[in-house]
Amino acid sequence: MEHYAYDLPDYYDWTSTGLDRDVTYYVDLAKASGGPVLELGCGTGRISLAIARAGIPVVGVDNSPAMLNRARQKAEQMELADKIEWIEADMARMELTGQFPLIIIPYRSFLHLLTVNDQVETLKRVRRYLTDDGLFAFNIFVPKLWDLIEKDSKLSYCGAFPVPGTQELIEVNDYTEFDHYRQTARVIRYMDRYDKEGRQLERVRAQFDLRYLFPTECFHLLTLCGFQIVNSYGTFHRSTFDEFSEELIIEAVKRKIERDDRHG
Repeated sequence: MEHYAYDLPDYYDWTSTGLDRDVTYYVDLAKASGGPVLELGCGTGRISLAIARAGIPVVGVDNSPAMLNRARQKAEQMELADKIEWIEADMARMELTGQFPLIIIPYRSFLHLLTVNDQVETLKRVRRYLTDDGLFAFNIFVPKLWDLIEKDSKLSYCGAFPVPGTQELIEVNDYTEFDHYRQTARVIRYMDRYDKEGRQLERVRAQFDLRYLFPTECFHLLTLCGFQIVNSYGTFHRSTFDEFSEELIIEAVKRKIERDDRHG
């Protein structure tokens, strides 16, 4: 049986542990903003809960009921429910109230927007809900041509992950099929669960889709949608983004729309 990856919050939490220092980076931005913070693609709340734990109010938006249910449970367990509002919505079509001094899309969630139209619609909404002096921050992986070729229609080992509170282990392998015309990828994820003796307990097959973006394409897209990039980093340690970077972290603000921009 094949599952949609985001219908499996347990396996998601066990195997999607984030990127080096990404929590610290987004929490620091939240503290500097003073809140409230809007997180799009919040999943089970890994970043939102960390921000709330720092005393900053958060609104978390995601289109997966299963992920949001798990986020709510975790917020209750951590006694943070009064700090977070969870909203089930598609980030390209969401209708919210108010504005935010910080809007974030962590953990490459922007790549789940599979068409240019959805990317543009999302950025329009980010601009609408961002305060005039607010900051928009997000991160995506940098596609490398040789890597896209190497992984196409092949199985790639992604690592082994412990199941918290047990001696069990999950090994993850991804089979990726690319459509380079549309810049999309369908990932079939195999998650094999083993007990402490190495006996296989379960194999779960799940899938998800993404649309990869090249850096220059991303920069143009932001400009088109009324943003000005103020910082771009290659790591969450704020190292300079360059041709060797594997991650692109962008901080952008609203670009002032001049009269000539409005009337052509």
